[in-house]
This record gives sequence, structure tokens and C-alpha cells, in this order.
Amino acid sequence: MFNHTKNLIVNTLSYKTVSANKNTVNKEWVLVDADGQTLGRLASKIALLIRGKRKTNYTPHVDCGDNVVVINAEKIILTGKKWNDKTYIRHTGYPGGQRTLTANELFAKDPIRLVEKAVKGMLPKNKLGSALFKNLYVYTGSEHKQEAQNPKTINLNDFK
Repeated sequence: MFNHTKNLIVNTLSYKTVSANKNTVNKEWVLVDADGQTLGRLASKIALLIRGKRKTNYTPHVDCGDNVVVINAEKIILTGKKWNDKTYIRHTGYPGGQRTLTANELFAKDPIRLVEKAVKGMLPKNKLGSALFKNLYVYTGSEHKQEAQNPKTINLNDFK
């Protein structure tokens, strides 16, 4: 009789690890205001949202994060001397084709690229990272094209 109850207990408990997949993932739309936020801290929090690491069903090899809409990209803050000292390097592909831009020059050309580069650098460097980056939408100003998705506004200052 003792063995019977022991088997009954083991059979009723379930210790299965549930992995998320493309069909079971619950993706949401999130709105983030970059007004007055520091670039690196903002980018790391956005990367966590895009990756889905704060969700209970997080699976490393699946796109289980949210779609993030960032507004007011032109109101981003860089601390210290980063506006002049931080450089962004690219290469044309030709000999001697290395080109550099300071954060100030890149911001003057397109503030959206400053935020996108910061977030992209915090995502995985593989096919999954490329797919995750497509879930980021950055806009200057407070207007965006994702009103139809009804994004939920998140205050990043409350985000730990």
C-alpha cells in the first residue's frame, strides 16, 4: 500500500520544462519615450524587451520578445565627453576606406541611427539577432506609425 501512494504522488506531479516556439509566443507592442534618457541605459532596457528576457517563457533560441516603438529619439542624452569622443567606425570595402563619425556628427545626420546602433550592439550577432532587430521601430518626435497596434506605454525609470 505504501508503494502505491508513492507512485501516485510521482505520477500526479509534472516537472516538464516548457519551451516557447513561434506559435506559443505572446508578442506585445510596447511604446518607450526616450526623452531625457541616457543612450546606453535606454538601449540595454530596450534590448531586454526585444529579446524577451523578462518573460517567464523566455527561450534563448526563439524570438519571444516584444515589438518596441521608441519615440523622441532626438531628445536622447549622452554623458561626459561622449558627444565628441565616441566614434562610430565603418568601412567602404575599398583599401583605405575606413570612415569615422563622432556621436555628434551621427546625431546631426540622423538621431534614429544613434539609438538603433546602440540597441543593435546589445543583440546577438547571428540570424536571431537580425530577426530581433526588425522588432525595433525608432522615431523622432512624439508621432509614430504604429497607432493601429495600440502599443502599451512603459516608463523605463520604473524598469529594474
